[in-house]
Amino acid sequence: MTVENQVQLITYPDSLGGDLKSLNRALSSFFPDMFKGGIHILPPFPSSGDRGFAPINYLEIEPAFGTWSDIKAIGEKHSVLVDLMVNHISMQSKYFQDFLKHGHKSEYAELFLTLDKFWNNGEPVKKDLEKIFLRRPKPYSTFTIEDTGEKKRVWTTFGKEDPSEQIDLNVHSAKTKQLLTAFFKNFSNNNIKIVRLDAVGYIIKKPGTSCFFVEPEIYQFLDWIKEMADSMNIELLPEVHTHYKTQYKLAKHGYYIYDFILPYTILETLFSQSNKSLYKYLKDRPEKQFTMLDCHDGIPVLPDLEDLINTTEAIKVLDVCEERGANISRILTDEHKAEDGFDVHQINGTYYSMLGNDDDAYLAARAIQFFVPGIPQVYYVGLLAGENDYESVHKSGEKREINRHNYTFEEIRTSMETEVVQRLFELIRFRNEHPAFNGDFKVLESEENEIQLNWTKDEQYCTLFIDLKEKKTVIDYLDKDGEDNRYTV
Repeated sequence: MTVENQVQLITYPDSLGGDLKSLNRALSSFFPDMFKGGIHILPPFPSSGDRGFAPINYLEIEPAFGTWSDIKAIGEKHSVLVDLMVNHISMQSKYFQDFLKHGHKSEYAELFLTLDKFWNNGEPVKKDLEKIFLRRPKPYSTFTIEDTGEKKRVWTTFGKEDPSEQIDLNVHSAKTKQLLTAFFKNFSNNNIKIVRLDAVGYIIKKPGTSCFFVEPEIYQFLDWIKEMADSMNIELLPEVHTHYKTQYKLAKHGYYIYDFILPYTILETLFSQSNKSLYKYLKDRPEKQFTMLDCHDGIPVLPDLEDLINTTEAIKVLDVCEERGANISRILTDEHKAEDGFDVHQINGTYYSMLGNDDDAYLAARAIQFFVPGIPQVYYVGLLAGENDYESVHKSGEKREINRHNYTFEEIRTSMETEVVQRLFELIRFRNEHPAFNGDFKVLESEENEIQLNWTKDEQYCTLFIDLKEKKTVIDYLDKDGEDNRYTV
């Protein structure tokens, strides 16, 4: 499959109207022909937590959202992207529930990584634990097998609860590969064109390593799953939050990667009114990427931008974001903190709020994103220039809910009436339609407080100019009539 080089929308299944039928109606009524690149529907499957990211299975759609026929209907007009949490599955899944009942006698026992498959006698080794990239205080949970009363410790990378709701899969098992293949067949039967391999960096567990992006084993797994996906005409998008050089290794293997560096870099560029960091980054960057400014998670900082940021400057960026209402997620493991103790993992807030609800700054940020090579994704809150949702954070206790507001149709209509959203719509249409974006990209020399990015294809061209001090954004381009034209964003 060829991924369309046009703008994609990222949304939860219930965030634009309440369910999948409403999402389809919103796409037709409010955003017709706008998301020609596709729709990334965040997990619509039955789930026991983490707003869909603890799936119980991938063979059904959560009834509150709709059915597979609703997904297929959206897929008739848009390429649909869904997530596969390839690292884990819900504790509530029939597979793990059977294991909880029967232990090693369960037909699904092979799916899970008990600690006795990792350490002798199942006893964690302190020096090994110290090397693991932790997402919770310890990488395992203890469960009681119903039939025997035996205590079993099982690998659980993610989850706030103890025991965790998210149980890691043993990807070395033939049983696991059979299960993943069944999920992909179901995706193919229901018009899914792209699958994001969420948390794929954590799939390989090996003593003496960080248990994160373990080479070469991770490539062996990716080669297997790619061959399987290719046979069903499904494109893969591995999702890995790690040092950018690790991401680049994936790109060299031919995979699309996520540009997790760009969101922070654009913030710094606009706050400092300097193009230095952005221009330096754009000099040596794989083009086969998906770009974003915001998503259901926060703005990545560490480990994604390790060695790319000056922590003194980063603290200035964080201070501005926090003054504007953002909250911060921290790194748990010392290994991934900066030498000076800087430990910011993500900045949580809406991009529009981080830019001070400044329409011109926000449109400048989107213009940079759309001109940087890659498949641009726009998160639904960003599409509607949403502001920080403090009430949802207070109700849920989840920091990331600050950027996960669910919109009613009336709220969508109200947001669409704002000037900033109408300007963004116009910019999206320009990015979708101008042929130069399928050509060659250049960073043009400019003053430090300016940005000039250029695309050319045959006689077609478009050039972005941004005055960072005035936050003035204009695009010079050749129009359909072959005339030179200027568009003020």
